[in-house]
Amino acid sequence: MGANFESKYLMNKFLKKKLSIISFIFIPIIFLWHPNWLGFLGVQPYWPLFWLLPWSMINGSINGLVFGLFLGLILDSLTLDNNFSQIPGLIFCGFLFGRIKLHSDILVGHFRYGLICSFGSFLCGTIYLSQILFGNFSDSNSSMFIPGVKNILVEVFLTGLFAPFFCSQLLRMLKFSRRKLQ
Repeated sequence: MGANFESKYLMNKFLKKKLSIISFIFIPIIFLWHPNWLGFLGVQPYWPLFWLLPWSMINGSINGLVFGLFLGLILDSLTLDNNFSQIPGLIFCGFLFGRIKLHSDILVGHFRYGLICSFGSFLCGTIYLSQILFGNFSDSNSSMFIPGVKNILVEVFLTGLFAPFFCSQLLRMLKFSRRKLQ
């Protein structure tokens, strides 16, 4: 009985210590899974921002920048056939998100997560679309511009809609695991 309790205690301690890394691993999984029931018009929310916002708010701009780079590298490696990168947008968002301070009002905080993630999704989507447009400058840009803007707007809407739920839960988990380590 004592060994079983001790192993559960050690497992809980390990999970609390590695919670941020474990939650980080879920981003590429969700990115690849691409659950249709959470999408609209064939577009998904921009999943990396749900993790990057709480992480950057807790750990600051430099850590947000570094993990934005890591997220971009991982997501770009999942789409190797693509010549365009998600790295610039995620680095910029990670740095900006790290400048945001935690707010004590829970209700305002929930709505603020949605607005911030919507803004971040707009930035990342615009940077990505501009790479596509400049990369295909010789082609007819008008045929790519309208669907690209539609995808950005739907992604911004979905990211802002789901961000209050995902970001508040992740922020609570990351703050809890950080408190337990100190």
